[in-house]
Amino acid sequence: MKKQKGFSLIELLIVVAIILIIAAIAIPNLIRSRMAANEASAVSTLRTLTTAFVTYSSTYGNGLPPTLTALQNPAPGTPPDCGTNGAGLVDDVLAGKAAGGGAAKFLKSGYTFTYVGANALAAAPAGIGCTGPGFGTSTTNALPISVGGTGQRGFTIDNTGVIYFNLTGLAAPVPGTDPVLQ
Repeated sequence: MKKQKGFSLIELLIVVAIILIIAAIAIPNLIRSRMAANEASAVSTLRTLTTAFVTYSSTYGNGLPPTLTALQNPAPGTPPDCGTNGAGLVDDVLAGKAAGGGAAKFLKSGYTFTYVGANALAAAPAGIGCTGPGFGTSTTNALPISVGGTGQRGFTIDNTGVIYFNLTGLAAPVPGTDPVLQ
């Protein structure tokens, strides 16, 4: 009798079953790790924006920026200013100029960021290129694009620099009501 070389069907099925079991254990951990990284990126982005807001306010005396695009980098060879050219404080993604963004909204690392200004100043300072008056207060929200997929928690930072969060990720946390991120 001639002996054949190779694997039997049962051996191959056992190997495939083992691989599927390992994948079933590893994939949820990978998704949780990615969500944790996205949440850390969202918190870091909120802190970066708050630093840019404070710098904008102290440099131009126009309160908080009227839009995120007021923080953008100016064109090469153009000096930064209060809004017409851009203050040069954040990159194009954080200024809301990237795809899917706008003057008050942008996407980054699985989160949608929304800037909401309140208590508009009476007038913009004259002679420094401001496109309009800034705000006295603001909040910036970060909500996951897909709750349970790109992130679980929603975050809000106000002009005091305090970051609030909620566990649902469906609505922006309310400052003073939702817990503070430590």
